[in-house]
Amino acid sequence: MIKKIPFLAISFLAILFLCIHCSKDEGTENPITNLEETKFVKTFGGSKNDVFQSVVKTADGGYAILGYTQSNDFDITDKTNESFDFWLMKFSSEDTLLWQKTFGGSDDDRGYDVVATQDGGFALLGFSKSADGDVSDNKGNQDFWFLKITANGVISWQKTFGYSGSDSGTTFIQTSDNGYLITGVLDVTASNGQGNSKVAQKHAGGDVWAIKLTNSGDLEWSKYFGGSFTDTPFGVVETADNNYLIAASSDSEDFNITNNKGTYDFWVLKIASDGNLIWEKSFGGSEIEEPRGITNTNDGNFVIVGDTRSQDKDVRVNNGGADLWIIKISTDGNLIWEKTHGGSSFDVARSISKTQDNGFIIAGNSRSSDVDFTNQGQNDAWILKVDNSGNKVWQKFVGGSQNEFLFDAIELNDQSIIAVGETSSSDNKILENKGFSDGLIIKIK
Repeated sequence: MIKKIPFLAISFLAILFLCIHCSKDEGTENPITNLEETKFVKTFGGSKNDVFQSVVKTADGGYAILGYTQSNDFDITDKTNESFDFWLMKFSSEDTLLWQKTFGGSDDDRGYDVVATQDGGFALLGFSKSADGDVSDNKGNQDFWFLKITANGVISWQKTFGYSGSDSGTTFIQTSDNGYLITGVLDVTASNGQGNSKVAQKHAGGDVWAIKLTNSGDLEWSKYFGGSFTDTPFGVVETADNNYLIAASSDSEDFNITNNKGTYDFWVLKIASDGNLIWEKSFGGSEIEEPRGITNTNDGNFVIVGDTRSQDKDVRVNNGGADLWIIKISTDGNLIWEKTHGGSSFDVARSISKTQDNGFIIAGNSRSSDVDFTNQGQNDAWILKVDNSGNKVWQKFVGGSQNEFLFDAIELNDQSIIAVGETSSSDNKILENKGFSDGLIIKIK
């Protein structure tokens, strides 16, 4: 005997079916990941290793990308050897490559950070092991290498800073007085305590090294900060009172570090315009936290992003092996809020920058394939938009069957997003790979 379904129940099911059908037609099945569209995925490189590390928007509506290249073929047209060189590419607002230049000597030279300077040119920072070619001097195994170039890529001047060990520039800003504050790692042991303007206690290992330069590259002061282990800066901003905030990772618990939470922490230090330490704070749990970027917020505070493996102390939630961790701190270094984003595997951030709607764009990579994460291979490129409270607005994943990493992302004037990094794939959304790894550009509109 067949039971009759009441008329009201049939009507309800029909309405429910129509609602579901309309929802799918309107593309709202996954609002987190479908709000923005990937405009293009491009690769550049040669037959060796090529990486993009930093991107900056330019006054003409375009952008410039800095990285390093080992290749001397295919897309790399102005070098002859297979040592690593700084690699700078300038694109128009229509994404057309206007020019590219490599800078370096006969040894290993790698660019990490680029700034569009107020005179319309660029400044570049990284490290150099060379003492020939474009590099004027080398005092040890490797030095900070800082270049000022014109809008057309011609070197105006360049300087090296270092001692007998491995000293590496990582990040910098152009300051409000048109000078530069450059930061990186000083091999304090090898330098025998050199690197401070005044006599200071000698730390071991690598310390945060801050160097203030004039607009023409002359040294104003030099200071290092840290403890007995490894302290590495990954971001710096100028504060409203014309001092500086540096975001670093640290596994030390002595000398300048007074409150280590676990192994590596987010270590934030505020230094004065003359380089003297004002305060320092550590943030994290009992495991590893490493910051990778810092930016000012519109309310006068600061947001720092990186990754965490903890689930205690300052970290309330951890979804897997490592999560993206974002914190907001006050001008005095007090924690305002913290958020984690990630799946069950390793998901990390590598940069953060402000957007025009007071939110933030974060670049990183992900190995997760659960919750609302997708994964095409090993590490996938991950672009995350969050609001001014750290909540997810949308996210995008781009990857092939191998590894994709993003190191930086910015919003252009037309609100499109440019993200840069490296790829080893040649399938799925990565259509071409010319060597071991290629520079990767993703545009989202």
